[in-house]
Amino acid sequence: MGINARLERSIVNRQADYSTNGKTGGKLAVLLPGLGAVGTTFIAGAIAARRGLGAPIGSLTQLGRMPVSADAPDAMPPRIKDVVGLAELDDLVFGGWDIFEDNCYEAACNAGVLTRDFLAPLQEELEAIRPMKAVFDPAFVRNITGPNVKKYKTKMDAAEALVADIERFMAQNGCARAVGVWCGSTEVFVDVEPVHASLKAFEAGLRGNDDAISPTMIYAYAHIKAGVPFINSAPNRALNTPALVEMAEQYGVPFAGHDLKTGQTLMKTILAPGIASRQLGVSGWYSTNILGNRDGLVLDDPGSFKTKEESKLSVLDSIFRPDQNPQLYGDMHHKVRIDYYPPRGDAKEGWDNIDIFGWMGYPMQIKVNFLCRDSILAAPLVLDLALLADLAQRKGQSGNQTWLSYYFKSPQADPGEGVVHALMAQERMLFTQLRILADADVSVDHPWDPAILPNTDSRELRSDR
Repeated sequence: MGINARLERSIVNRQADYSTNGKTGGKLAVLLPGLGAVGTTFIAGAIAARRGLGAPIGSLTQLGRMPVSADAPDAMPPRIKDVVGLAELDDLVFGGWDIFEDNCYEAACNAGVLTRDFLAPLQEELEAIRPMKAVFDPAFVRNITGPNVKKYKTKMDAAEALVADIERFMAQNGCARAVGVWCGSTEVFVDVEPVHASLKAFEAGLRGNDDAISPTMIYAYAHIKAGVPFINSAPNRALNTPALVEMAEQYGVPFAGHDLKTGQTLMKTILAPGIASRQLGVSGWYSTNILGNRDGLVLDDPGSFKTKEESKLSVLDSIFRPDQNPQLYGDMHHKVRIDYYPPRGDAKEGWDNIDIFGWMGYPMQIKVNFLCRDSILAAPLVLDLALLADLAQRKGQSGNQTWLSYYFKSPQADPGEGVVHALMAQERMLFTQLRILADADVSVDHPWDPAILPNTDSRELRSDR
């Protein structure tokens, strides 16, 4: 389904909206497969923000504003969360699964992202969050293992156990709704196999313990089965299989993925559109990262790195379009590396060397050195995606939510459609859909973003109102 067709369907789906743009009503369970550095940084930060002990910087849903009317262009736009009716931080109940038995406070301390001084006033609440036993398969994540794992005969048994976990957690915590956000490790690369071709084949594969069904796929299946939106924050093969797309549409459950766009790739999707806009050529783009956290350890395995590499390499071609601009980008060399370097911990460093050429073919270079904090950049995206996936379900949306491409390195496109990677184009998609869901004026431009979707006339979008 194309972008405009999806927007048209969104307008139709507004007729079935059963929420309001005010209070959403009821508690929202936010369930994370993976309570490591990203998961605990997100949870601790969200608790701190709702207590007034920290600011949710980096969260579009908490700090972003959205113009909703052209009648008062100079007025301060309202907060997004006040326009579209997002769940309140006070209504969030956190839980999840992990292969380690540490409670959320212990896991946060071990991750070393947030200081113990920051965590101290949150300790009691964090200690109460204990991981459920995880579905884990060492064939898919080779460099780590842990004791807190489920025992099961078939992968279908594992999926049914996860469904029971979700239902039990919601009942015990009085949650009216739930959303799942994968925060676990990057798995080895998996090709699309016959078992992924249909829901019928996939369920047969679950019962038969098919080797091509990964833990991420099992979690995705279980969430959809439970009627819970699922977000894949890793590059793992899961929702981008025909079987799970079919299932999500059949069950009326929204999903989005893949692989959070936080550091180096975020910079690429900001810089590359500017280079392309100026018609400058690129002969090469070399990217390397050093990372010392558990994610870095997992990616030190060639199988897991291949999954991440595929995600990172997918970005530039859709922006530069070498098929349309062979003189500028036809011979571009794109190289990506990730090196595990324990002393760096969660403080990831990304280096980029960009060899460009300009007038008369004369060469130039751009150097980028991004010293960032991996989980600090990822945590607000987890919050946004949880709230927006919940919003999508309350608004009657189902299936692939392409408007959430803004958050991903390797966003999932609908069949027959190209992937949008440029950040400002993705932002335009996001804000257009938010205005539709809020019954706001779709024609109001973002004050600092006149970007138009690639190959899409703005009048086409506006005619869908």
